Amino acid sequence: MSTDDPSGSEDAPRPLEEYVGQEIRRCRKRQDMTMAELASAAGLSQGMLSKIENGQASPSLSTLSALSAALSVPISSFFTPFELSRDVSYVPAGQGLQIDRRGTRAGHLYQLLGSGVRGEVGVEPYLITLTEESEAYDQFRHDGVEFIHMLEGELIYRHGDQTFTLKPGDSLFFDAVSVHGPKELVRLPAIYLSIISYRADDAG
Repeated sequence: MSTDDPSGSEDAPRPLEEYVGQEIRRCRKRQDMTMAELASAAGLSQGMLSKIENGQASPSLSTLSALSAALSVPISSFFTPFELSRDVSYVPAGQGLQIDRRGTRAGHLYQLLGSGVRGEVGVEPYLITLTEESEAYDQFRHDGVEFIHMLEGELIYRHGDQTFTLKPGDSLFFDAVSVHGPKELVRLPAIYLSIISYRADDAG
């Protein structure tokens, strides 16, 4: 992949470009980013990003680097489905990749604890930290289900029209399509494990 322009016949098979484009789209949608937002953050036109996501253009390494920076993911994650084997992910203590998700706008720190394990079910494990600089935000909605386990602090957590007091050791498992999130920050810092699971096909 060496240029940002489509090459060859439009009818020719483009398996690598299609895989890369699908992974870029999945990453964008998982982070609640519109195509316009990602294009702007990566310094691309929306039209070019659309071609890349649809496998109609071969992005250069500099473009992939810009997209990976805008999405806060390693470039290698774009090639995950094309690799023969990538079925284990190890993250040393304190080295989780910081991710920019919708909640970070309210001061929520997301650290991705693992990635790149392929399968029909997508799983994203996060360590989430809320501090005095964080704001309550209970308007999350996304595909799949979510499991959270409280490690430190105390929260009033909303799911739909219900609220739950979460203290260390408490867990909550729910359908993530319903509106949810920390409604009240009772005792800080609040730290909890969040595991999001969804059908891999739904992220496309």
